[in-house]
Amino acid sequence: MLDPLPLTIPHLVEAAATARGDASALIEEGTTWSFAQLRDACRAAASAMLVAGIGSGDRVAIWAPNRREWIAGAVGAMTCGAAIVPLNTRLKGREAGELLRRTRAAMLLTVGDFLGTDYPAMLTQEDLPDLRRIVTFDRDWGGFLAEGNGSNDPAIDTAMAGVTPDSVSDILFTSGTTGAPKGVVSTHDRVVRLFAAWAETMGLEEGERYLIINPFFHSFGYKAGWVAALIAGATMLPVATFDVAHAAQMIAQQRINFLPGPPTIYYALLEAKAQQDFDTSSLRGAATGAATVPPDLIRRMRSELGLVDTVTAYGMTECGTITSCRRGDDAELIAESCGRALPGLEVCVVDDDGNALPPGEAGEILVRGYGVMREYLDDPDATAEAIDNNGWLHTGDIGTLDDAGYLRITDRKKDMFISGGFNVYPAEVERLLAPCPAIAQVAVIGVPDPRMGEVGKAFVVRRAGNGDDEGEIIAWARANMANYKVPRMIEFVESLPQNASGKVMKNVLAAR
Repeated sequence: MLDPLPLTIPHLVEAAATARGDASALIEEGTTWSFAQLRDACRAAASAMLVAGIGSGDRVAIWAPNRREWIAGAVGAMTCGAAIVPLNTRLKGREAGELLRRTRAAMLLTVGDFLGTDYPAMLTQEDLPDLRRIVTFDRDWGGFLAEGNGSNDPAIDTAMAGVTPDSVSDILFTSGTTGAPKGVVSTHDRVVRLFAAWAETMGLEEGERYLIINPFFHSFGYKAGWVAALIAGATMLPVATFDVAHAAQMIAQQRINFLPGPPTIYYALLEAKAQQDFDTSSLRGAATGAATVPPDLIRRMRSELGLVDTVTAYGMTECGTITSCRRGDDAELIAESCGRALPGLEVCVVDDDGNALPPGEAGEILVRGYGVMREYLDDPDATAEAIDNNGWLHTGDIGTLDDAGYLRITDRKKDMFISGGFNVYPAEVERLLAPCPAIAQVAVIGVPDPRMGEVGKAFVVRRAGNGDDEGEIIAWARANMANYKVPRMIEFVESLPQNASGKVMKNVLAAR
């Protein structure tokens, strides 16, 4: 761990290069960057962005899979004083266009081709008045860097001097029960302090090899991923997509030590190992969550994969990590709880009147401390609703605390389910489904799925005269929204059950 710890991400990169120099910072498809080379790549990106007019207060969106240029582009933008806006690679053009407009992004870093998709082409019908430049990592990144003055450009240091711990580092989008995505605004000090505590809790050490499967557009891959690796001095090995055979090969050949992710990846690795054994003797630690984790999975991860330091954790975009189990906790405790608050954070459980509840009684989970977001983008009313006058963030989740401070989540106050590690907000899915020509009314719920945890089911009232079947509606959804949001099942109904105020009673739908 760097000491002292710089409280901005660009200064963190500089300090890591100074302290660790030629040690391996990143390995990707045969290319290795030392910490010094990573710093130079970030500075070269910053110079090109400064020449392109990016400066303090601008927003630079990144819509691309995990790759080394993603990190260089992100740190380069931050060095200029800009905030990054990570976009989910599964978004369709309409979804991405909405977020680019709302953030008034001046530049977009993306890819020309990923899994057969041309990302810039998806935006050709979008009105983006603030977007001045699109740069693709796979087609014109080298040419873009050549427009700058290189990593020794003195303008870089001038710009970086204006980046303070309180400067905005990123705007990540989440959603709520209203269905409109919310932009969560964080600052550098919030990110660095919180994920330094996370890295220490996980036992991530200098020189360990960290396989980053979680996507960089998510806090799990960005903040608990490459930022945490920079803080700890671990070597990051990013992968663009999870392929179990490729992951198994990397674990064995690259001697991976640390492998966080949702439960689905561990089930896949266990199944692959049972079919054809591979070397997992280097594995040490894992962090999981975002879904129910059975005790038997924890035991198997430890005994069959060698992940002896497996823990579960709880966080949200508004506070990237809130609680975590500790290394050495037994399998039942890890499976049944989300752990206790990270050092320096406070967690409490309250009743509907805001009164703290004693251990064992269920209420809304609140968190307070240095990791809580600054605000929601351009939404002071939503910010005031989420963070009260005493600084407590109201998570919307229901849970209990035990005498040792371990948190158990019992319910979700917000209308949300988790599919394959991704938060899915039914109200947002319903909003995206509304233009479908076959649909007059729709209500979406999450239903159990043995592999994904939960998947979406849509109850649809047809438009008059429309005869589209289940497959046609699902196909329309796949073309118009990110795949993880697409309902896996459609049930046609004559009407949706409503209460006296006209609200759809989803508990009645779920009871079916």
